[in-house]
Amino acid sequence: MSARIRLKRFGTRKRPYYRLVVMDTRAPRDGRAIEEVGLYHPIEIEEKQLSLKEDRIREWIDKGARPSDTVRQLLNKRNFHIK
Repeated sequence: MSARIRLKRFGTRKRPYYRLVVMDTRAPRDGRAIEEVGLYHPIEIEEKQLSLKEDRIREWIDKGARPSDTVRQLLNKRNFHIK
């Protein structure tokens, strides 16, 4: 199984929020996740937009999970550098 760290969309129309989740690459966007590793609220102020479980993210990346392009940008925004 190939795992990926990506966004899962919640919220209403024009008021989205996302969970950063570890999922099988074949699963649909809002399908069942293996583990939730963070939250992203794009509408909130800058300091409250992103909350991460950095130790769990690091562990999944070490196991071979690859972040999606959007998740990679969010992690770089928080100075969470990926090898």
